[in-house]
Amino acid sequence: MRGTSTTVPLQNPSLFNNPQSSLAGALKGCIGSLDGACLEKLLLHCASALENNDVTLAQQVMWVLNNLASSNGDPNQRLTSWFLRALISRASRVCPNATNNNNLHNLERRLMSVTELAGYVDLIPWHRFGFCASNSAIYRAIEGHTKVHILDFSITHCMQWPTLIDAIAKRPEGPPSLRISVPSWRPPVPPLLNVSSEEVGLRLANFAKFRDVPFEFQVIEELNNDMLLGQLSPSTLQLRDDEALVVNCQNWLRYMPDDEQIKGVISSRDIFLDRVKDLNPCIMTIVDEDCDLGNTSLTSRIATCFNYLWIPFDALETFLPKESRQRLDYEADIGHKIENIIGFEGNQRIERLECCNKFSQRMENSGFMSVPFSEETIKEVKSLLDEHASGWGMKEEHDMLLLTWKGHNSVYATSWVMVPPQMDMRIHE
Repeated sequence: MRGTSTTVPLQNPSLFNNPQSSLAGALKGCIGSLDGACLEKLLLHCASALENNDVTLAQQVMWVLNNLASSNGDPNQRLTSWFLRALISRASRVCPNATNNNNLHNLERRLMSVTELAGYVDLIPWHRFGFCASNSAIYRAIEGHTKVHILDFSITHCMQWPTLIDAIAKRPEGPPSLRISVPSWRPPVPPLLNVSSEEVGLRLANFAKFRDVPFEFQVIEELNNDMLLGQLSPSTLQLRDDEALVVNCQNWLRYMPDDEQIKGVISSRDIFLDRVKDLNPCIMTIVDEDCDLGNTSLTSRIATCFNYLWIPFDALETFLPKESRQRLDYEADIGHKIENIIGFEGNQRIERLECCNKFSQRMENSGFMSVPFSEETIKEVKSLLDEHASGWGMKEEHDMLLLTWKGHNSVYATSWVMVPPQMDMRIHE
């Protein structure tokens, strides 16, 4: 695990003194103490045992991990405790008699108020980074337009839009009329809100009225599950010819079915992008986590996930006490994600992230070209990060903006337009 690791004493190192033991081999060099790297090694050893149906070894490793992981410990231990939970959950389904999971209760799906959600989003710049970069790009793309329609695919319940509404209210030439459309389907992942999409729209409408911005909010009932998102059409969206269309995707496309691993099946994500292209948007903004979790191998997913999700655990450690309710809730939401990534396979595993480079290639293959962020956008994002801990930073790569923690990539922001027809023909020659 990257970052500063705390040594964890091993109470009974004699467990691993048998040189013939597979577990002893896995812990070579770690006898006597276990730091973050060794905790990761144990998790990988457990995953390998489960993949090889070695229930006995998996049980042994889980026992060791259970004595080392702690939901109240340092970031390494806290993160490991969620991975252990996910491995136990997985093992209990594969071999119900192999594990004692009597104490493994289902995670409570916490519902937030709008005020709590605002605090959640503001806690670390994980979401605000994308909001800031996307809003700035959208603001510049709609310059000169008097009517704007935003098709919003997001897991944060429109928390992005008050800032944009406030910005367009100050346009020298006056604000455009703004229509925001959201699908009725939403991935069943945190953060979860205790009010409906319609209530969210009403709150946005009240704020827009206060800022003298003509506003309309629409829930698209036809888009009521993940399979229908590829059926976007002008009639479904009730598009109007005089509107500038913006398509905004924040932490969303990873939840579309990942069919491309089946030979001969076109990816649902590619179908979705083709439909978006047919809508002729003036800009498409995409923000997501820079991590690749599409691998079918459990050990590969654990290694990737463990060396990525230490970032929020480490960041929260810098300014919130261990018993903080906000911190516990935020970590529990990450725990939901870990349980899905590690504990499930097939259609039940909905967390299928693509890293920024892979998704950018997908966009280019679908006929989009990236748009660099302006100097003003970069300045705005840097100003935002100044409000948070010094470990947060930003870097630019190939027209992308990347949020970093202690130099490690966490979230990427990109903006796209369609390749002009003449250029598109040259690309495919």
